[in-house]
Amino acid sequence: MKILKFGGTSVGSYENVRRIGEIVKGQNTPVIVVVSALGGITDTLLLTARTTAEGGEFTTGLSAIRTRHEEMAEQLFAGEQLNRVLAKLHPYFEELEKIFQGVSLIYELTPKTLDKIVGFGERMSSLLISEFLDAELVDSAAVIKTDENFGRAYVDLDKTYQLIAERCGNLKGVAVAPGFISSSSNGVMTTLGRGGSDYTAALFAAALDAEKLEIWTDVDGFMTADPRVISKAYPIPSLTYSEAMELSHFGAKVIYPPTILPVYKKGIPVQIKNTMAPEAEGTLIGLEETDWKDRPIKGISSMSGITLITVQGLGMIGVTGISSRIFGVLAQKEINVILISQASSENSISFAVDSGCAEVAKEGIENEFAAEIASGRINKITVEENLSIVAIVGEHMKHSAGIAGKLFHTIGKNGINVVAIAQGASEQNISWVVKHSDLRKTLNVVHESFFLSPYIELNIFLVGIGTVGRDLLKQIERQQPRLMREHRLKIKLAGVANSRKMYFDRDGIQVSEVDNLLKSSEEKSNMSAFCQKMIDLNMFNSVFVDCTANAEIAEHYFHIIDNFISVVAANKVAASSSFERYKKLKDTASKKGVKFLFETNVGAGLPLISTINDLQRSGDRIQRIEAVLSGTLNFIFNTLSEEIPLSQAIRMAKEQGFAEPDPRIDLSGIDVVRKLVILARESGYEIEKEDVKMESFIPQKYFDGTLDEFWNTIHEMDEEFEQRRKELVANNQRWRFVGKFENGQAEVALRVVNSYHPFFDLEGSNNIVLLTSERYNEFPMQIKGYGAGAAVTAAGVFADLIKVSNI
Repeated sequence: MKILKFGGTSVGSYENVRRIGEIVKGQNTPVIVVVSALGGITDTLLLTARTTAEGGEFTTGLSAIRTRHEEMAEQLFAGEQLNRVLAKLHPYFEELEKIFQGVSLIYELTPKTLDKIVGFGERMSSLLISEFLDAELVDSAAVIKTDENFGRAYVDLDKTYQLIAERCGNLKGVAVAPGFISSSSNGVMTTLGRGGSDYTAALFAAALDAEKLEIWTDVDGFMTADPRVISKAYPIPSLTYSEAMELSHFGAKVIYPPTILPVYKKGIPVQIKNTMAPEAEGTLIGLEETDWKDRPIKGISSMSGITLITVQGLGMIGVTGISSRIFGVLAQKEINVILISQASSENSISFAVDSGCAEVAKEGIENEFAAEIASGRINKITVEENLSIVAIVGEHMKHSAGIAGKLFHTIGKNGINVVAIAQGASEQNISWVVKHSDLRKTLNVVHESFFLSPYIELNIFLVGIGTVGRDLLKQIERQQPRLMREHRLKIKLAGVANSRKMYFDRDGIQVSEVDNLLKSSEEKSNMSAFCQKMIDLNMFNSVFVDCTANAEIAEHYFHIIDNFISVVAANKVAASSSFERYKKLKDTASKKGVKFLFETNVGAGLPLISTINDLQRSGDRIQRIEAVLSGTLNFIFNTLSEEIPLSQAIRMAKEQGFAEPDPRIDLSGIDVVRKLVILARESGYEIEKEDVKMESFIPQKYFDGTLDEFWNTIHEMDEEFEQRRKELVANNQRWRFVGKFENGQAEVALRVVNSYHPFFDLEGSNNIVLLTSERYNEFPMQIKGYGAGAAVTAAGVFADLIKVSNI
């Protein structure tokens, strides 16, 4: 025998009832179908009853209830059968009307009367379904016996099992029973409380030793997390009874928690299935799991609308009975405690309750401990609102070292504050409390951290859609399939800005649509507003990417990092600013557990900074740096020839994208100074830009005027440079603009190198760095390659993004 339970949404329309018929007909064993009320009917019954007790009229509500059931009957039946079904429904409407009239006369709605009223939904829906299936109708109230705790009656299991076995033990075909309803030993109608239809089905299954209990609902089973919050959540194929109980208790509304106990005691498997997608496998709940043995975490549950109440005071230490008094008061007030957290010093106890009960709980505890509060032995009771509880559940968490460490490290590095923590000795559940505003981020980071997500997601906010920024987007779009396939990494563009407009989309921005979205956006570009929007979105694994050279944007780095958002910068202003600011940014990123990466500040895509960092971390020490760090200047000096004078080479560098729009920035050598300062700092030295001695090879007068004046006069230098160039050629020598750091001294200048020097054959816009260290002393480490250009710079930024993801 099988027990099939169908929820309110499953019996909410003709199409769904037809699906129920197909599911039932497909069974090859006797079946008892347990049904809930038609979707929304119980709420209508409750509202109508309460409105009537307050002096309102009930005819509108009763008419809506009647119309809903009659319309469903007209969809399911026709002709004489329809008339017969309507005739069977009529007494229910008459009885309901009489009850509502009684409530309206005395203006009182007792729990006993309310149980009688709300049970009508299940009684009428089971009648409709039994007629549609041509099945026997079983009165659940006649066989499920309880006490008279109306609203949530306690079941007499022995008596109930006996009556169900007597009534249904010899069933051969199909029977239908209403869920939720029951009766006391005196025959008074009671109900089993929220989710009672699931419980009804479990009682039938346990009493009849059913081969399986199937709970048919509107989801594909237990999910790894709430799919309304995490789009990547997916069904869990199997759970143990205890895992299902834990997930249900902490908010997974797939199954009513008390449902588990009767079937667990009998070892009856429970299958969660989707009425709207019966082909889906669903979730199988049983004594042992059938898969996922390699994953310690099965799923994540969450509950919102939580308030945390804390009782604290030094007078609590060593005093027996404090907990008993606290929870005794809550029991008297019928307040359910969801989570408890107690300090080992015994000076505080925190507990979470539904926010709707918080004020009553607080008042009750204040009254109970009035004397202790007055004497100062207990401080004022504190209440924290707008909280949520998150729980991770899994049998394989038992004896698995590092679960809690990994969990809270992941949460912490995303800037999520944990308000309270609770973990049972069974080790299959860790629960914690966070601000409700952090719930979405918490669920996402934990889902990813424990490989419940099919991929890791990096949410990037890009400022600067120039040549580098645009090339970066192209590279991300081109590489995304491979990253997903080989590394489970998805890079999602969540925000973007150019100098005029900005645009955000939590769900992701298509790279091909960036220009159109920015053009049509009504949000004007403002860096302060951009940062605040990025912080307010509170997305997990967030990265701010700066592909500009804007000093104002760099001023916001500290605020961004301080809010647990990593920074990847092609902009070298911050790393080359004052040493104090540079150190503060690095230290804050380390403290917050996020990344501040700027590999492309020196050498575009060359792995210079990362190599220096690796040498430092491995215990080596950089003693000397000698480098050609300006791709622009190297291009210019490699381009000079008898046919191409200095002024033309400068113009060619600008036209080919190697130089800034104002090439004097490159010609001044300040860019090389910044790069040398960054390399020296990353090598462990405290140095300022002002400490670098700089020798300019262009007279100051060419920097003082306007850009137009520069272009009109720079040709004056052509003859001098050509004469000097010929001398170099004759002596087999070349110019290189070199940065050098040694013994705490730094300088940049135009130097002459001979054919034996490693810098001599440096082609085009390439860069080269020689690192002399304690290990690389006699033969310095040499790093050489493209040092300029949008593509290689974007590739370096891309590489930093990959480092942030930790894949």
